[in-house]
Amino acid sequence: MNRKHTIPPRAARWLLLRFLRNDLAEEVEGDLEEKFFAELKHQSSFKAKINYWYQVFHYLRPFAIRKNKFTAIYYDMYQNYFRISWRGLLRQKMYSAIKIGGLAIGVAACFLISLYVNDELSYDKNFTGENGPYRLVVEAEIDNGKTGRTVDFPAPATAALKNDFPEVEQAGRYLSSALFGADENEIRRSDRNENQHESGFVYFDQELLELLNLPVIAGNAKYALTEPNSIVITKRKAEKYFPGEDAVGKTFIINNNKKLFKVGAVIDDFPANSHLQFDFLMTLSGVEFWPGEQSWWMASNYQIYLTLKPGTDIQKTADKIKWGFIEKYYKPALVASGAVGFEKILNTAKFELQPMNEIYLDGSVYDGLPHSDIRFIWLFGAIAVFIVIIAGINFVNLSTARSANRAKEVGLRKAIGSHTSHLIKQFLTESFLFSLLAIVAGIIMAWLLLPYFNMLASKSLTFPWTVWWLVPGMLASALIIGILAGLYPAFYLSSFKPVNVLKGSVSKGSKSSATRSALVVFQFTTSIVLIISTVVIYRQMNYMLNKKLGFEKDQVLLLQGANTLGDKIPAFKSELLKLSQVQSVSVSDYLPVRGSKRDGNTFYNEGMEKIERGVAAQKWVVDADYIKTLGMKLVSGRDFNPDMTSDSASIIINQTMAGQLNLENPVGKVIQNWQKYTIIGVVEDFHFESMKENITPVCFVVGMSPSMILVKLRSENMREAIAGISNVWNKFSPNQAVRFNFLDERYKATYADVERTGGIFTTFAILAIIVACLGLLGLSAFMVEQRSKEISIRMILGASVRNVFRLLTQNFVLLVLISFVIAAPIAWMLMSKWLQDFIYKTDITWDIFVISGSCALMVALITVSYQAIRAALANPVTNLRSE
Repeated sequence: MNRKHTIPPRAARWLLLRFLRNDLAEEVEGDLEEKFFAELKHQSSFKAKINYWYQVFHYLRPFAIRKNKFTAIYYDMYQNYFRISWRGLLRQKMYSAIKIGGLAIGVAACFLISLYVNDELSYDKNFTGENGPYRLVVEAEIDNGKTGRTVDFPAPATAALKNDFPEVEQAGRYLSSALFGADENEIRRSDRNENQHESGFVYFDQELLELLNLPVIAGNAKYALTEPNSIVITKRKAEKYFPGEDAVGKTFIINNNKKLFKVGAVIDDFPANSHLQFDFLMTLSGVEFWPGEQSWWMASNYQIYLTLKPGTDIQKTADKIKWGFIEKYYKPALVASGAVGFEKILNTAKFELQPMNEIYLDGSVYDGLPHSDIRFIWLFGAIAVFIVIIAGINFVNLSTARSANRAKEVGLRKAIGSHTSHLIKQFLTESFLFSLLAIVAGIIMAWLLLPYFNMLASKSLTFPWTVWWLVPGMLASALIIGILAGLYPAFYLSSFKPVNVLKGSVSKGSKSSATRSALVVFQFTTSIVLIISTVVIYRQMNYMLNKKLGFEKDQVLLLQGANTLGDKIPAFKSELLKLSQVQSVSVSDYLPVRGSKRDGNTFYNEGMEKIERGVAAQKWVVDADYIKTLGMKLVSGRDFNPDMTSDSASIIINQTMAGQLNLENPVGKVIQNWQKYTIIGVVEDFHFESMKENITPVCFVVGMSPSMILVKLRSENMREAIAGISNVWNKFSPNQAVRFNFLDERYKATYADVERTGGIFTTFAILAIIVACLGLLGLSAFMVEQRSKEISIRMILGASVRNVFRLLTQNFVLLVLISFVIAAPIAWMLMSKWLQDFIYKTDITWDIFVISGSCALMVALITVSYQAIRAALANPVTNLRSE
């Protein structure tokens, strides 16, 4: 009989008994059921009976097709496949648990990361259109040939865009710098006395409000910010300050100023997946931060958004804006100011119109906005996929390793006529069942772990139970994973020849497999790469938190909202100094921590402003106790003296600024920006931005910048110190709750992204090693099972427990060592690339690899040891009874 035409006997019997006696009986001759069984009894051999099944099937096939019943045959066959698979799953509980558990962990990790990646990629999708909005970005030289990207432009730039470039349909701007009163403030209703601290303040153009088409809940969007001192608030703030009332027309007082801000409109809250996160939009109408500021091209503080007319070429428009700005505005302003050396900078600058949905994922611009890194998004996605692959490898390894147990089944089924394709379908059905159960378990696991993952990733993700694609996605994923994980075992197991099975060669060959070893090496290579990466990330985090910064960040309490004290600040400072727990006090809201108040200026040596390029530097307004309170070190000169009136025109610079001004002995020299200052001291360089950047020039001048007060504590009893400070505060400001945090906390928060990355890497490294060890546990258990008689004989012949332990573990130890050799250079390359983002960084030392490799080896040994020791301690007689 030609085997390629054979069918499972159950299929033909099902067709006969269930359909021929009913729907098909009228279309064929006689009582086929009785005739079939009578004829079957006359078949002399089993092979003849199988051939008879084949003949009956093909005789009845056309009738079944006509009645649309033929597909039911295959339904019955697959039902049978599932029944067999389920029985096998229950029979081999440990191996089934390893297969399903490993896949479930991989699915859970992949699902959580998919939610994370989807959320990261969804930012500002609602603002995306063919014609914008776009953000104006410029890349230009910032220091000695180094280029940087900025989004800050002069105040009159939006008017120039609308007037000079017909391609621009709308243009608007906003200003979020704390230097001008945005960012954080103390606010209250005008009919209340108690201030509330709020963040999310921003100066906003009326045009930008219309350009972004923000949903307006109350008020008129076209006129909401047209009047001076008008303000637009979000829905959540309207509900907070005016519950049950119409907020439009109501007034606020900000920072105890007498000026009233009138609510012009209430807008819906900005979506969580938007880079714009503001709650108080203050008008720019009638605002001028200094005389002539709104028409001056020499100060850049505004971010600009614009839309283009349909059919406009984006890059050509960006180039046109560049040359239009340079020729008509920048060059004349620079020439009028006497600046030199600007031609090359202007000519090599690149203007870009950046789509809004790309802003959040672009961390190359420091714009004071939250950002993510597209590289890490795809890296996390790749890691999740690798964990699923590791889990799939467990399935492949355990399926092929247990091939000897399935060999007799395969050989017997082939001997009675089963075709290879039917066996492949059977094994793929088993794989699909395992993957379906793993998908369900993984989804439940992901749901349970979502709160922890949200805390780890600083997200507020919700589980998509109600989305339409969840169930179809689960089924499709189960099918894909089932096919990918089960394809090789299916072909491998179905390829056994009955003759070889009877000889026992399959059983012998199942003990050792180069393919399985290679897959185990892949698993542990991935795990060790993740372990090494995790250690390097935490080393870098520890380096940044403990590196000598040039100032003392510990035990410095930051009192916020102090600007509402007004002229009572000197008296308040004096009262604080009377507390025994207080060492020193300084009034300034310029902090050596990224994200704090900043004021960029250009300085020149006296009389050189028309001869040489200036030095871009931060100018911080501080009081006479600032350097002492933060423990900064003066390398030359003196500190500010409150009793010397001449210090109002004095300045202290850092070493980097002295170097860039080419001043060997800077004390006593005069420098200038818009006024002249005499250098009285040089402070040692200190870090005040990210470790990813070089230390840049910074200088201090005496003045009042009073929204924050720095209190250096000498007491270890923080609770007592805080209580004393709170009492003083309540005496001076009874209508405003005391609000504080600590400088070291603010500093640590600037590296929250690094800490978050480390946490995610740690979690994935643990998951990867767990999944890999689950597979190792299954393989070791199977190896002990297969070699139980050999081990028993060795024990009878005098082998020690140590000998047996070494015998059973040496192969796995070798695989882990090979994995380490492969993983070490890969991890070194990846982490070296990651560390390139940091100017100040830790070294990737040899002990990192030793620690990571030892951890992987130790976990692998612990996993295998249980089975090895159990086998070595077993009674040999029990295993040799059958012999």
